[in-house]
Amino acid sequence: MIRELNMAKVKTAFFCQNCGTQYAKWQGQCTSCKAWNTITEEVIATPEKSDWKSSSNTTKRVSKPLRINEIDASKEARLNTLDEEFNRVLGGGLVPGSLTLLGGEPGIGKSTLLLQISLLLPYKTLYVSGEESQKQIKMRAERIHPSANNCYILTETKTQNIFKQISELEPDIVVIDSIQTLHSDYIESSAGSISQIKECTTELIKFAKETATPVILIGHITKDGTIAGPKILEHMVDTVLQFEGDRNHVFRILRANKNRFGSTNELGIYEMQGSGLREVSNPSEILISQKDEELSGHAVAATLEGMRPLMIEVQALVSTAVYGTPQRSATGFNAKRLNMILAVLEKRAGFRLGAKDVFLNITGGITVDDPAIDLAVVAAILSSNEDEAIQRDFCFAAEVGLSGEIRPVQRVEQRILEAEKLGFSTIFVSKYNKISLKNTTIKIQLISKIEDVVAAIV
Repeated sequence: MIRELNMAKVKTAFFCQNCGTQYAKWQGQCTSCKAWNTITEEVIATPEKSDWKSSSNTTKRVSKPLRINEIDASKEARLNTLDEEFNRVLGGGLVPGSLTLLGGEPGIGKSTLLLQISLLLPYKTLYVSGEESQKQIKMRAERIHPSANNCYILTETKTQNIFKQISELEPDIVVIDSIQTLHSDYIESSAGSISQIKECTTELIKFAKETATPVILIGHITKDGTIAGPKILEHMVDTVLQFEGDRNHVFRILRANKNRFGSTNELGIYEMQGSGLREVSNPSEILISQKDEELSGHAVAATLEGMRPLMIEVQALVSTAVYGTPQRSATGFNAKRLNMILAVLEKRAGFRLGAKDVFLNITGGITVDDPAIDLAVVAAILSSNEDEAIQRDFCFAAEVGLSGEIRPVQRVEQRILEAEKLGFSTIFVSKYNKISLKNTTIKIQLISKIEDVVAAIV
């Protein structure tokens, strides 16, 4: 192979390390992403490529066109990962032949999550690590799941050697940790470069599609929070997952930024423990803070993440502005929407909040964009402004319009049932919602304008 590479005509190209744009010659600024000094020269060799399965004697499959009504539309069985949170975010499990990319901050727990899933899987799983030795992985595996008979560990970064081991082992699932550490003989640039990432991902896609084997990749991220490498990497894979959280807190959130086989609205929550990541089956319990006394500025909202109803706590602090210009700060909530709600309260409800600082926080470290929490935001702000606590068993689920009207939200009955299950006595919703629930123990308070909320909680 080395002889072939030396005989091949060596070509060079210039790539932006930030966005992946290719140039014929070097220049200081990338015209695509406007970044400076990010364009580097990479050597590209183009020898005759062998197939990933050239070592085997199997014949190459030839694809043929079919009429659309001739294609078998029967639902293909997914592979159950035995992790309910992971299955939920994927849309029901791993699809055979799919490529899944998992990204997240360094130290957030990406490798721990996939190693934990690999140890629990009832299928033959090959875990390929380019960052840790087999002994290091073994130490972590002993802490997470001591007894696992279906997981094989391989420490390798060269794709040709990985495919050789795959052809001998024939695993049902392959996990790569991480895609930035792999390199191929067909590209002479260093591991982690634009061309290497594209080539290695292309080889893995070809393997996954031809053998119907799911492949899960771990991807590094840049300081901006985007997955390192070219943007085309996210287009090539079938699913892009984001593992979020604060290393100072124990809870981790798994989201889907892209999913060809399911919804991108689902949410998975884990708790980091010494023995690995624990699935949080009832996230409402961790998102509502436990307190002994009633405090002002707290309100509970009934929201939805995909198909899952959640009860989250909204905290607000309203105080007199110390400096001339009032501050508006929101954590986990859209700051522009907060300014809109404050303007509605000032115009429609008569509260003078223009000269006061307003701070808003969604507990649990999650970010919510559901408009149904508008009413809880209003209630928390009014509670803090008047320094009057809202009853603990009150919750809210409605959107607030610019004219002060309380607008209906989708799937309100599911929100009501979740609130009832968690012991809330009253839920405030829009009177324009069509509710057909019967025999419920929770009181459904129907309101139509923001003045009704003020009269009920202040």
